[in-house]
Amino acid sequence: MYEPWSSSGAARKVMQGNRGRDTTPEIAVRRLVHERGLRYRVHARPEDDLRRTADLLFRRARIAVFIDGCYWHGCPVHFNLPATNVRYWETKIGRNRARDLETTGLLQQRGWTVMRFWEHEPPGRVADAIEHAVRDPRSAIGR
Repeated sequence: MYEPWSSSGAARKVMQGNRGRDTTPEIAVRRLVHERGLRYRVHARPEDDLRRTADLLFRRARIAVFIDGCYWHGCPVHFNLPATNVRYWETKIGRNRARDLETTGLLQQRGWTVMRFWEHEPPGRVADAIEHAVRDPRSAIGR
């Protein structure tokens, strides 16, 4: 059975306007991390054979940073299920959450430190955690 991915033309237009990369929270964190003298890859694959991209990637330190959007990744604090097309959105957000967990597990198995932050976290605090992890990789274990 065909299940529409948007409930109206207006909803479709809003969804098409959402960015998959270079979001305001990502740019704020990148700017702060760059000011601290750290260099990184943007929107890059940690492993060539995995179709997953990190928002910031520190290859030498083997640290992959993801800044997850509250809506698309189902933030426990800010996510509210839409009132229309409920089944679609439950499935969609559930798949996104499962993919995030799978990505984290796969990268950790391959020796990467994975750092995940929500878009609502203060950029300064996120940049502090990233800087600390890159400068002292042992400190990032468990983040």
